[in-house]
Amino acid sequence: MAGQGGGRFITFEGGEGTGKSTQTKRLAARLKALGHEVVLTREPGGSPRAEALRALLLSGKVKSLGSFAEAVLFAAARSDHLRATIRPALARGAWVICDRFADSTRAYQGALGDLEPDVVKALEETVVEDTVPALTIILDLPAEVGLGRARVRAGDQAADRFEAEGLEFHEKLRRAFLDIASSEPRRCVVIDAQSEPDKVEQRVWQVVAGRFKLEKPAVAQQGR
Repeated sequence: MAGQGGGRFITFEGGEGTGKSTQTKRLAARLKALGHEVVLTREPGGSPRAEALRALLLSGKVKSLGSFAEAVLFAAARSDHLRATIRPALARGAWVICDRFADSTRAYQGALGDLEPDVVKALEETVVEDTVPALTIILDLPAEVGLGRARVRAGDQAADRFEAEGLEFHEKLRRAFLDIASSEPRRCVVIDAQSEPDKVEQRVWQVVAGRFKLEKPAVAQQGR
């Protein structure tokens, strides 16, 4: 989706520990270096009300209510995020880079939570409407490697609702994201996240610069 002033909506997806937070920040920095306004955001969250729902969802308190209840709360958070943050930014021509979006609901509550595809689709169509990402980058990593990274990142902090799930869950999650990429190849690009962050960053930039025909795509890389 493009904003009236030329903004673009880019989302990052993938399992735990794939480096989404790192790569969204690096892409934002590159785009800003080219003079673009960039809004860096995340899901669940991205607006005050959505951040309150994020705390509830990641605490695990909703898990016992089932996948449908989780999906509805994620949809509620996404609706406010779109209203308060994403759509206004796109309307004024900013680039929006989001760490997770609707594909995460498809994967976590849909494929892994056994929520009926029609239910997931109905929630997505109702909330997202035409605010569909112009590009989705799926960072791919073996589940065991990603979980190891997530544990190191967390340190002494307790694992959140999804990080606490077992290896089988995360292996299925990885397959779910790859299936999404296969089903929508024009929107989704899979990038191997096993390499060091600088190499992953370069590959992300090649994809973004090529997709949107950015001028002087190497400017932000000079001097690195």
